Amino acid sequence: MTFVLHPRLVTATVPIGDLPLSRVLLLDDHRYPWLLLVPRRVGVEEIVDLPPVERAQLIEEMALLSAVLREAFSPFRLNIADIGNKAEQLHIHIVARDPGDEAWPAVVWSRGLAPYDDAKARLAVRRRVLAPLAGRGDFIELAHHTDPGVDRL
Repeated sequence: MTFVLHPRLVTATVPIGDLPLSRVLLLDDHRYPWLLLVPRRVGVEEIVDLPPVERAQLIEEMALLSAVLREAFSPFRLNIADIGNKAEQLHIHIVARDPGDEAWPAVVWSRGLAPYDDAKARLAVRRRVLAPLAGRGDFIELAHHTDPGVDRL
C-alpha cells in the first residue's frame, strides 16, 4: 500500500515538505504558526504503532520543527500534541504560542480553524517555516499536496 494523507489533513493544510520519516504541513489557521508532522507510514494511528527506530526519528523531527518555529517566530511557548480524534492517522501538532494569541492560555485544539484570508499571508508564514529548513540534505520541499485523489477533494 502507498502512504496517503487523510483527507481532513489535506483540506486543512498547506504542504511544507518531507523529512526522512514525516510529511511537514502548515495548518491553515492565521491565529497561530501551527505545523503538523505526519509519519509517511500506512496504517499508523498511534506513536506506539511505529517501530522503536522510527519513534526515535519522530522525536528528532519534532525537535527539529520545534527549533524551526522558535527560529522563525520566537514564541513564548511551544504546544505539542498527538490527538488524532478526527483524523485517524498519526500526526503531531506543534504550535507556536504567545500570551497575546487568541486562545491564550487555553489550548488551541478544539477552537476550529480560522483560515488565512489572504494567500500572501499564508505564503509569508510558509516561507518563514521553510527558511530554517533550506539547505538541509534530508528535507524535500513540496509546493502542493501530491497524494492520490487530492484533486477530487
